[in-house]
Amino acid sequence: MAEPRVVSTLGVVGAGQMGQGIAQVAAQAGVDVIIVDAAPDFAKDGVAKIRKQLDRLVEKGKMEASARDATMSHLKHGATHRDLANCDVVVEAAPEKEEIKLAIFKSLGEICKDDAILASNTSSISITKIAAASGRPDRVIGMHFMNPVPLMKLVEIVRGLPTSDATNETVTALAQRFGKTTIGARDIPGFIVNRMLIPLLNEACYGLYEGLGTASDIDTGCRLGLNHPMGPLELADLIGLDTCLAIAEVLHRELGDDKYRPCPLLRQYVAAGWLGRKVGHGFYEYNPQGQRKAV
Repeated sequence: MAEPRVVSTLGVVGAGQMGQGIAQVAAQAGVDVIIVDAAPDFAKDGVAKIRKQLDRLVEKGKMEASARDATMSHLKHGATHRDLANCDVVVEAAPEKEEIKLAIFKSLGEICKDDAILASNTSSISITKIAAASGRPDRVIGMHFMNPVPLMKLVEIVRGLPTSDATNETVTALAQRFGKTTIGARDIPGFIVNRMLIPLLNEACYGLYEGLGTASDIDTGCRLGLNHPMGPLELADLIGLDTCLAIAEVLHRELGDDKYRPCPLLRQYVAAGWLGRKVGHGFYEYNPQGQRKAV
């Protein structure tokens, strides 16, 4: 078994909800983190949002002010991929669109130091295909965090066909350093978690589409009847309906089975811009703090 490398500096590409969460848990573990985004101001805002989240934890007595300050000392934002040139590991947390991810990995493969490991937080896209775009396929791996990253304990580690043992061991050890439990998954669309989850969320959409019950009825049935902590439509809103649709489309296209066919209602909501909590409207409506309004 290969010996894992010590990771001192982590790059994060994408300053959205997932990127912020990954950066936060890494910084809390004492790793220096640089966040970049296609929009540099968004990267700066991402660091500010992490600070705001930590401030709330301090106010609630769930974190010491000294721990918040220590975490923030490990966080900074950059302007371009070139700011990640000396990172030991870079995690991509961009939107779930293949063309975007392939372009990012091509860029990172050209810019990052030769021994840097490149990881993708993709929910469904082929790690082997992403690795090929990088020019360093043995040093590319899937590192799929769950949402919200600071609270969810699981990370799926997904090896592409060329991923080396050394890459796998280093990234697995890094996730565990963040306090996460890791599982290994084959590089088949959806991996383990989303292969099970997305059909559930999509079937809940069909239930709403066909009038089996209201969104609240469906979610309450799942929470109390199946003992799930959240209903599927609530969870879809949290993930983002555009992300759910993108994953369902990958599963349907790559696996060729109609059981993965996205519900027309899901497509309609995405077309309307009703993407869930992040925009204040999905299957439910949300206030500016992201709390669900009475329905």
